[in-house]
Parts: sequence; structure tokens; C-alpha cells
Amino acid sequence: MDNRLDYSGKVVIVTGGGKGVGKGISERFLSCGAHVVICGRSEPETLPSAGGRSAQFLPCDVKDFEQIQAFVNQVAEEHGRIDVLVNNAGGAPYADAATASPRFSESIIRLNLLAPLNFGQCVNAVMQQQDSGGSIINIASVSAVRPSPGTAAYGAAKAGLVNLCTSLAVEWAPKVRINAIIGGLIRTEQSHLHYGDEAGIEAVGATIPLGRMAVPEDIGDACLFLGGEMSAYISGTTVTVHGGGEKPAFLDAANADG
Repeated sequence: MDNRLDYSGKVVIVTGGGKGVGKGISERFLSCGAHVVICGRSEPETLPSAGGRSAQFLPCDVKDFEQIQAFVNQVAEEHGRIDVLVNNAGGAPYADAATASPRFSESIIRLNLLAPLNFGQCVNAVMQQQDSGGSIINIASVSAVRPSPGTAAYGAAKAGLVNLCTSLAVEWAPKVRINAIIGGLIRTEQSHLHYGDEAGIEAVGATIPLGRMAVPEDIGDACLFLGGEMSAYISGTTVTVHGGGEKPAFLDAANADG
């Protein structure tokens, strides 16, 4: 049987691929035979591993364009190709939009919107020279499509990231496909900081139609699909991975019969 999820011989970049969602994405690609290169400002204590192979780490601050360019050049020179870029690095701490400093807001926008654009631009230059082209996957969030109180700049940046895919999918076609994944609530090693203890995490999961929060591997599976041949005619769109979404608050507040 033809295995179209076989990534043997493929080179995949996962930004922020050493922990959390990024680690789950890296491990999924590794398990399917890919050579995975991850980046971050510091090397993780343990590298993502699966399928008898481990990811390669190269340092890179994704907010610095010169470091991005040097990173992409090194990967292309060492491996001769780049097949998939997963723009995963991102995030934001809680901040009141009324009092957040301009410097803070600019930093959040730079990390969650400008960094993926800059990384994509550098990788696109490599992919355009390949007969096989390539695939770029931007990891967005439900914060892009619903209110994001406490992380307003983050939500706005992720909304921009979703829109960015639609434009780049036109500009960089037909060689390069660009899509976004809108992730819902995802359980990682830092979930307790957002949801409390195990009981709190389970309670939050119970509010999701599929009965649990996502795990990083769920996002990784969506990346496997969007990065390879099975999605060859999919570009400029979003795949929402949120377990059915969040129950509307008005349903609990309403008191109408029937």
C-alpha cells in the first residue's frame, strides 16, 4: 500500500519545536521518517524523539530576521532541501489591554505574526527552487476567531496570521502551499498555569464536546496531513482542531422552556 504519510527523506522545520505543542508536532513528523530541525533561543534539555530518530536543534530567536535567515540558510546548505515549515513558536502572558505597554504589545505582535511572515519568506525562497515546492503551516488559535480577553494583542496577531495564509497562498502558488491550523484548548506541561490542578484541567476538558482538551499530538496529526501529498490541493485555508469548540455561555444562562 502506498503510504502517503511517509516523510522519509523530507526535511521539516518546526519553530519552537522542543516543548509543548511544538514537541508533539516534531515527534509526529519524526515517527513518519522526517528529518526534523527545531529552533529556539536555547536548546531543550531533551530533544524530541520518535521512530528511532531525534530532532536536530539549531539556535534561533524567531523575532530576529537576521537569525532567521542564517538558520534557514544553514538548514538548506546542510540538507539540500526544506519540505515543510511549521510556524509554531508563539504565545503571550496575560496582560490587561488598558495598561499593557506599547513595547509589550509590539513584542507579542512580532512573535506571533511578524516572525511567521519572516520565517515563511526565507523558507519560500528555498522551496521555490525545488521541483517539489513545499508546504508552510502556521499554528494559529481559537483566539483568532473569538474574543481573547487578557491576550488581546495575541488574538489580533493570530487573526492576522490566519489572513496572511490566504494572501501568501496566492502569491507563492503553485510551488508553495500555505495553511493555518486553528488550535483549541491544548493540554501541555504548562496547563496547570492556566487551568489549575488535575481536577481543574478535567473540568475544562468536560466543557468541550469531545470530552477532553487536545494534546500536542492532535495538532501534530493535522500538520502531517497539511504537510504532505494528501493535502496537495489544499492551500490558503484553515483546519480547526478544537474538539467541537466551546459551548456558548448563553445556553447555561437562558431559562426558556424547551
